Amino acid sequence: MKIIDAQVHIWSQTVIPPGGGHRQVPSLSAEELLAEMAEAGVDAGLIHPPASWDPTSNALAIEAAKKYPDRFAIMGQFPPENPDNVRLIPGWRRQPGMMGLRWALLYGEQPRMIVDGRLDWIWPAAEREGVPVSLQAGVFLKKFRWIAERHPALTLIIDHCGLKVLTKDADALEHLDELLALARLPNVAVKATGAPAYSTQPYPYRNLHEPLHRIYDAFGPDRFFWGTDITRMPCTWRQCITFFTEELPWLAGHPRELEKVMGRGLAKWIGWDYAF
Repeated sequence: MKIIDAQVHIWSQTVIPPGGGHRQVPSLSAEELLAEMAEAGVDAGLIHPPASWDPTSNALAIEAAKKYPDRFAIMGQFPPENPDNVRLIPGWRRQPGMMGLRWALLYGEQPRMIVDGRLDWIWPAAEREGVPVSLQAGVFLKKFRWIAERHPALTLIIDHCGLKVLTKDADALEHLDELLALARLPNVAVKATGAPAYSTQPYPYRNLHEPLHRIYDAFGPDRFFWGTDITRMPCTWRQCITFFTEELPWLAGHPRELEKVMGRGLAKWIGWDYAF
């Protein structure tokens, strides 16, 4: 079974220290990440450029995808605050390795801009050009529903299980029912990335088994994608894998569904022509 991590980062500089609990290192190269992937048994990774601390990370990701086209693809970004950047969306996917767009929208004015509509120029342009968009929507689920309903041909992904960012245990599940209701929209999928960071319990994070099961049951194996955000995980990359492949009784032992969750479903959703 091929394994694709739905969210990894590389960076070459740190204008500010990496946030969100990420490794406090000045750089992390594609080669360093590949070495860790080899040790863990990860075949490929979907790079999310961390522009909040490295403004050059989008170009760095493109260079990595050009150098290692069978190992990396990208959910890239540009500054969403500037409506003039709408000109970048046509042809966006013609860049090496570029699959779509991704923003966390956690910084500066961004949380207010997404809610009050100042970023609404992005969604019709991405829909028109067939560019998938991934968002850390757990902090603005009502607005995310508005986007998904008004742009039904826009391929959308909710990051980090759709749970409440930077919280743990029961606090992280505060909006779970609202997330599950989004499964009725066929253009919405969920990346089950960063799951271990939502628990204060040790591996295998038993308090997350039932909520992850509910998300999986709602969205199904074609719209539920494993991944890590490995540079801020409290466990090893290998444990992030076995958490899904061995510890979740409703998924382990179901090879076809597991293959979709661990990479095939993601590749199909974003149009990544990956050789399985």
